[in-house]
Amino acid sequence: MKDIFRSKVTRIVLWIAGGLLSVVLVLDNVILPWYVNHGGTLSVPDVVGMPEADAFRVIDSLNLEARQGDVHPDKDYPEGYVVGQNPAPSQLVKPRRRVYLTISGGEQLAVVPDLKGRSVRDTKFALDRVGLKLGAVVRQISKEFPEGTIISQDVVPGAKVKRGLYIGVTESTGESMDSLVVPTVIGKTLADAQKILALKGFKAGTITYQPNADLLPNTVIGQLPRAGDISGFGKPIDLFVAQAPEKKGYVPEH
Repeated sequence: MKDIFRSKVTRIVLWIAGGLLSVVLVLDNVILPWYVNHGGTLSVPDVVGMPEADAFRVIDSLNLEARQGDVHPDKDYPEGYVVGQNPAPSQLVKPRRRVYLTISGGEQLAVVPDLKGRSVRDTKFALDRVGLKLGAVVRQISKEFPEGTIISQDVVPGAKVKRGLYIGVTESTGESMDSLVVPTVIGKTLADAQKILALKGFKAGTITYQPNADLLPNTVIGQLPRAGDISGFGKPIDLFVAQAPEKKGYVPEH
């Protein structure tokens, strides 16, 4: 009797297991594919790089629903262009599926701060904070602004400009230009040193070349008056410039 009972139980268990397996196979191979493909599937178009309006028309024409997603600054795409999408291009989806588009807000711009009345040092920090750089500094007599403060700037405050732009300023020398601080030009090339001196209200004076094997030729290695000294507007600054040393045993060609 026990053997007969065990045999029946075994057959019942096997029957149930077979039924479950059949259900799984039917779900996997018939019902789920039918559900997914019922009404057809569509391939999501690639609309990255299109203007937003054009991307909406393309998506809507394919029986999908375009939706605007986030707006992000982007230096590679103009404002209003699509920079991303979800679902991704070529993905198969059901009709009427929503496609979310990430739109470019354009390149992130910097707002030029008001520099008038600031010191040159404070001006540099103010520009650095917003992603801008200090450009040429021109010195000018002013009875209104104390020496060392900014009189004007070459880009108006509040203007939106590209990050990294150089902003030139005019610095007050006070009521006269008889007491200008001599800038340092040591380590600069001769050409750059002459430009710096001109911007600061000086000029290059006597240029003396000295042999130097450690520095590139035409590198400034000394100056008189020295950096930080006080001198008058238009006064000459003598420069000592590196020159390649002559090769020993060199015999000039005739």
